[in-house]
Amino acid sequence: MAKCEICGKNNLKGHAISITRSQVSRRAKKTWHANIKKVRVITCNGSIKKISVCTKCIRDKKIKRAV
Repeated sequence: MAKCEICGKNNLKGHAISITRSQVSRRAKKTWHANIKKVRVITCNGSIKKISVCTKCIRDKKIKRAV
């Protein structure tokens, strides 16, 4: 299971309820997957390391990407 190494976001589990909602029994188990990417990052000492980061952290510039 992938997990963001910056914010800790990972998969979420719950129930997918049908549109009609007429019967309580119409619930299916569902897993929502976080959008995790493997990116190359420059660490604080200047070395390059590959880590798993969610796309929200990439957009918010919480990491310094290596080119």
